[in-house]
Amino acid sequence: MVTLALGGASWWWTAQPLPLGGRVIDLAIEPGTTAKGVAKLAVEAGVQTSPQLLYWWFRLSGQARQIKAGSYELEGVVTPHSLLAMLVRGDEALRAVTLVEGLSFKQFRQILQKEELLAHDTQGLAPDLIMQQLGRPGLHPEGRFYPDTYSYAKGSSELALLARALRAMDHQLAFAWQQRAANSLLKTPDQLLTLASIVEKETGRVSDRPLIAAVFTNRLRLGMLLQTDPTVIYGLGDQFDGNLRRRDLLADTPWNSYTRAGLPPTPIAMPGKASLLAAAQPANSRALYFVARGDGSSQFSETLDAHNRAVNQFQRRQ
Repeated sequence: MVTLALGGASWWWTAQPLPLGGRVIDLAIEPGTTAKGVAKLAVEAGVQTSPQLLYWWFRLSGQARQIKAGSYELEGVVTPHSLLAMLVRGDEALRAVTLVEGLSFKQFRQILQKEELLAHDTQGLAPDLIMQQLGRPGLHPEGRFYPDTYSYAKGSSELALLARALRAMDHQLAFAWQQRAANSLLKTPDQLLTLASIVEKETGRVSDRPLIAAVFTNRLRLGMLLQTDPTVIYGLGDQFDGNLRRRDLLADTPWNSYTRAGLPPTPIAMPGKASLLAAAQPANSRALYFVARGDGSSQFSETLDAHNRAVNQFQRRQ
């Protein structure tokens, strides 16, 4: 009877709330930590109970070896039973960061640097060194990271998050390349990625992207200069002050599509899926020009005369 009573009391204890030494307790468990070590870490973090008692529960449950490393948050009502269940499931405290379409690699890094709960293991590293760390030595980083919302556990590696975004872009680019039109002028997936990055920077309207891609594809086919301002701005880098001047259009850089023919040597931003697919499958259009209407959409023209009239109407309001 005494044994039964002790057993009943033990199971009763596993269902009782554990006093927490704070509203939210952070519990970080490194890989290889033993169940005994986990119990000790929990108490040190603020769980107000006996580490021996907690370890005893882990052992008695038969799940001690199933506890997963990770970063956990304990708050509200936490019982020994719910604590163990959380650790066995690996229910880590996750944060999320959104990397938006059209941003540059430099802007991506600035966003990640502001995430206080990330481990900033790329801080101070030049872009080429980051790509080397990611297993892509010699690859220019621009355009290579897929814009999306990424969840991460507290203390996660910034480099690991970039690796996920890199793999995601690999997947999206491969998919778009498989969908390319039969008469596509693009010779490599890298060219598709570069064209998609220009489309991404030229419009935020999804419905206009295949037409934007058609304009640039038509220009490439005819040997015309692309003459797209975002490439000039990218080439100017930190020298761009927000105001694009005529002298900027004439300042030659490898990315200046007013002074150099064809696609620029690298992407100029991180394109999303819609821009990738637009570059792969441009609209069936003979348009060679477009101008912003002022409402987020564009007016497309097949001739220079028609384009000049559109410029007068939408830009000069004549």
